[in-house]
Formats: sequence, C-alpha cells, structure tokens
Amino acid sequence: MASGWETGRDAMSAFSGAVSEWLVDHVDARPGHTILDVAAGLGETGFQAARHVREHGRVIVTDFAPNMVAAARRRAAELGVTNAEFRELDAQRMDLPSACVDGVVCRWGFMLMTDPAAAFAETYRVLRPGGRLAFSVFGGPESNLWASLIGRILVADKHISPPASGAPGIFALSDSKRIRDLVTGAGFSSPEVAELPLVWRFSRPEAYWWFLTEMAGAISPILRGLAPEAQAKVKTRLEDVAQPFRAGDGFAFPALCLNAVTQKPAPSC
Repeated sequence: MASGWETGRDAMSAFSGAVSEWLVDHVDARPGHTILDVAAGLGETGFQAARHVREHGRVIVTDFAPNMVAAARRRAAELGVTNAEFRELDAQRMDLPSACVDGVVCRWGFMLMTDPAAAFAETYRVLRPGGRLAFSVFGGPESNLWASLIGRILVADKHISPPASGAPGIFALSDSKRIRDLVTGAGFSSPEVAELPLVWRFSRPEAYWWFLTEMAGAISPILRGLAPEAQAKVKTRLEDVAQPFRAGDGFAFPALCLNAVTQKPAPSC
C-alpha cells in the first residue's frame, strides 16, 4: 500500500490529523524525549511528536514494510523534519534495547497485527518506567461504514470469507474490553479509552473507489484481483449502498476511533 499512501497523503492527513494530535498530546512528548512511532505509515504522528521533543529529542519512525519506511523518509524531507530516524521494525519482535524510549505512539497498527499481545509486551519492554503508550484503533463496523460496506459486499458475493473472531483486521480491537485485557496483560496500567468521532470525506465516488483499491490494506488486493466484470459489479453495488452518505459530488462517512492511553508503572520507592 506504500505507493497509494504516498500519493494520497494529503487526503489521509486531513482525515487523520485529529487522531495524531490526540496521540501526541496524550503521550506527553517533551523536549529531549525519545518517542517511538510503531506501524507509522508515512510517519505523520511521529513528525508531530518531533516538534514537541525538539532538536535535543528524537523520534524513531518505524514500519514493518520497507517501502513505507522509504516513503516516510521522503515525507520527512519534504516537511523539513531533522530529528527523526527510520527503521524497518516488526512490532511483535522489536530490535530495540529494553527501556530505551520515553513514549510510544501507534495509529491504527495494533489491530492489524497477528499477535497483538506480543506487540503490547514488546512495547512495554522498550518503554522506560513511567513512559506512556498512546494508540488508536477503529471502532466497530456499524460506526465505520466507509470500511464495512465494501466488506459486506465482498462477503455476500463470496469473494472473501467472513472474518474470524479476533483475527487481525480493521475491527479486531473494536471492543474496549479486549483493549483493556491486552494492555493490562502486558503489564501496563488500566488504559483510558476515549471515543473520537470523525468524518471521512471523499470528493467524488471515484476518489472513494481509488482509496479502497490503493490504500485500504487487506481489501485492496482483493478488489484489484477481481475479474473486470466482477469488479464493476462490486463498484456499482457499493455506490448504491453508499447513497445515504452522499455529500455534494462525493461522500461523507461518519467514522469512529477508539483512542487509548496507558503507562508503564514506575518502580515504587
């Protein structure tokens, strides 16, 4: 998805900016801190943190996909960010020393990992005592129809199977109880979980379809792999069911994120 995310970076930033601001505010990034951005994509959240840690701090922008790391590096150059470093990193097996960062942010990453418990445990390990973790995932399918409408069509037409309970995916961590269980199971304090409602706007139907085929994670390769007739049928059905969200020439979909902040306990005196 790296090339699509790089091409669509401005539209994505317009939608996700409030999420990144929440994460950076709640991770309490301060001058001189080292902040780790996990599953960073193009690094928008990390680059916001870079302004808070200033020249004596640093941000480690990481992603599992090397092409995404390369795209983030180019984006940093465009923005003039000089206090960031870039690494390919598997969040479930971090190649980082223990207790080496002051805070961790992760926007829409933990929900996609095959073993989120391992990822939270690794995050706990690399955080210094007292350090904060702030992360965001998406709420349930009824609150994020921009994503679930296409999934329902693909399941109904037997292009994909219904997702198994707990399987990695956009809605894998939409249950706040599961979030709390995973976070506290890794050793963190009980998290504060807040709902953040958003609106995802697409200027025209073609922009929405482009997003789904070029940026939408697991859905994109499915759509691109369909035969032309099947793809056209899916596209027509999608435009029909998306009519309630028409806004001008395009669409405006309500969206919901669950944002969480927690802390690695400091040792008692």
